Amino acid sequence: MSKSYPIWNKITACIYKSSKCYGVKNDGLNEILIGTSKSNSHEFVRTRVTHRKHKDGTRTYHFYIDDQLYKIAKLIGTDITIKTQPDFLVGGVSEHKLENKKSQQLELNFNQ
Repeated sequence: MSKSYPIWNKITACIYKSSKCYGVKNDGLNEILIGTSKSNSHEFVRTRVTHRKHKDGTRTYHFYIDDQLYKIAKLIGTDITIKTQPDFLVGGVSEHKLENKKSQQLELNFNQ
């Protein structure tokens, strides 16, 4: 029997033939280390996703980069609203965004 999770992480990496997935109930932290080996690794970036289900059934999600709030999503039934924090839309992060079809589609959704 498969479980249902409010947060679903899908990892794609050059060392896998296909993507790997796992679910998270309330709080997921991802620490990315860089270097030459497991013993010579240095913290590069941390991401975190949180989920809360409220008494009225509304679900809220928060996405953080290095402990800075980046995005907020609100799910009411099947309707979702996703907003990027204004600080990230000017300078810094937005100037170095990776472009692909999915990110372009998300960008269109954020600007509407």
